[in-house]
Formats: sequence, C-alpha cells, structure tokens
Amino acid sequence: MTVRRSLAYDVVAELKRRILAGELAPGAKLPAENGLVEEFGVSRTVIREAVSRLQAAGLVETFQGRGSFVLEVPGPVELKEVRTHQDVLELMDFRTGVESEAAALAAARRTEVQLLGIERALDGFRRVGDDPGRSVEADFAFHLAVALASGNRFYGEAIRELGPMMILLPRTRLDPAYEMSDPDHLTRVIHEHENIHTAIVHGDADAARAAMRVHLTSTRHRLTSDSRSD
Repeated sequence: MTVRRSLAYDVVAELKRRILAGELAPGAKLPAENGLVEEFGVSRTVIREAVSRLQAAGLVETFQGRGSFVLEVPGPVELKEVRTHQDVLELMDFRTGVESEAAALAAARRTEVQLLGIERALDGFRRVGDDPGRSVEADFAFHLAVALASGNRFYGEAIRELGPMMILLPRTRLDPAYEMSDPDHLTRVIHEHENIHTAIVHGDADAARAAMRVHLTSTRHRLTSDSRSD
C-alpha cells in the first residue's frame, strides 16, 4: 500500500506540474489510462488513484465514458506590492532563500519522475530562445519543477503562488538594444539552470543549493545593473 501511494504521488506531482505550467491547458483531456500506464510504468490502479487525487485537488474533472479533463486553475497572486526597484531586489532575496533550500532538498529527495519533469522544463527553456513572451513561462516552469521535487509541498505552493510574475526580466531579455550589448546573456542563464539540474541529478544537495544561489544572485546583480544604467 505504501509503495502504491508513493507511485501515485509521483504521477500526481508530474501531472500537476504539467497543468500548472500550462503544458496541459484548461479543457485539455488527460492522456488515456493506457498511455499513462505506459509512460509512468505503473499499474492501472496507481493511475486511477493519481487521477482521483487530481480530481480531489480541483485540477481535473472526470466524466464517465469520456475521460478526465483539465479544469481552469485559479490565477496566481498578483505581485501588486512589487512597485519599486527595492521591492524587486527584496523579492529576489526572498526567492534566493526559499529556492536555494528547495534545490538542496530536491537533490536529496527527488524521484525519477520529478527529475524527468525538471529535465523537460530545462529542455523547454532551451527551445524557446530569448523570446520574452515564451521564456518567462519556460523559466518559471523550471523553477516550479525544482520546488515540486523538494518533497515538501510548501515550497511548490510558495513558488506557484508567486506565479510567472516572479520571473523578473533584465533589459537584456526585453530590449533588443540591450541584448546586442550582452549577447551571451541567455547562454549564461541556460548554463546556470544546467548547473542546478546537474547537481540534482547527482544528488549533491550542497552543490544544488550553491548553484541555485549563484543563479538567483546573478539575476539580482543583472537587475541591479539595469537600475544603474537608467
């Protein structure tokens, strides 16, 4: 029973990540039961339990003979209080503390399914390039996947509540003129994400914590540099 519940938790965590990241949009039908069994390598009983949990969480609705469909997820809390540049820096400080520890826990606790979720999010971020309209969602998906892999639901909930608005873009990702002055910006950010992923793959909590701290501290520095250039 404990093993089955653990397997169901892994399936729930991955499907929940896809729903919250927008990979499964509201109204989309979940893959058929046979497809989920094959993808996750678990029994039908585990899949049914996972879908039941998603339904209880208000993320899907199941209709007999039709399947399960993704429901509209309540929007994240708007960061209305983030009005000044000082607010932006304080948000980055908050994220650094929370996400660094989440990354360390992810390295120690992540499951194979959760690791797959992190890898997919990383690949998605690589694919979108430096398009602000798409890179924000892809960037957020990576950070959410890491938080969900911590094994502590409060980390995932904290990041989910902040929402994609927490991804504060420096001008190098918003203005082509600034991008030309720093053409290697995107490459650096991807490399920072890859360092976090590598540490989690190797189960190195200290390295994962340090990699996330370096990444977010670097982001804070880039935002600070933007302010000084005004």
